Amino acid sequence: MEHRFKKHYSRDEARALLPRVKDWLSRLAELRGKLDEFDERFSGPLGSGQDLGGESVNNWVRTLSDTKDLLLEFYRREIQIKDLERGLIDFPALIGGKEVFLCWEQGEEDIEFWHELDTGYAGRERLD
Repeated sequence: MEHRFKKHYSRDEARALLPRVKDWLSRLAELRGKLDEFDERFSGPLGSGQDLGGESVNNWVRTLSDTKDLLLEFYRREIQIKDLERGLIDFPALIGGKEVFLCWEQGEEDIEFWHELDTGYAGRERLD
């Protein structure tokens, strides 16, 4: 049977990654806030044709690079970010030989739900 993902997580493997996932999501939210600040700061000068440079641009580039590095942490592990605002994450898994997602949302204590690859959050079912 052909699978869409190379990596499949057991519930225990996904649980073990949750502390890091929480840290990464927290850091991404922080960086996203910084990027929003840069957008506001740069929109005026850029709109009027002024040149930007120096420390502000260096900090913006560093923030973009940090964001990319964090997103790569998820990508390398084939962990799906479904909704960054909500902290909704899917881990590819196999249940009964069928490829599914273990589903976790920020604020949940544990990984307690799964869903089919194509049904999404609305199709969540409780794990046994």
